[in-house]
Amino acid sequence: MADVEIRNVPDWVVEAYRVRAQRGGHSLEEELLGFLTEGALLGRKLFARQAKAFRDTLRRKYGELPDSTPGIRE
Repeated sequence: MADVEIRNVPDWVVEAYRVRAQRGGHSLEEELLGFLTEGALLGRKLFARQAKAFRDTLRRKYGELPDSTPGIRE
């Protein structure tokens, strides 16, 4: 894992996350790591929702398609 240093963070921002961390029963580092991780996952979650919606649209239009794996393996 990488170490990251962020400079010039306003004191009130640090304090807000420190309070959230205390309320959640974990450290400031854990709170910030969770926040950054969730932010990074937002794009993936959005793509997954869009892919599911597209797949559902195709299933409604064409029905359930058969598994092509056996034919590919031949």
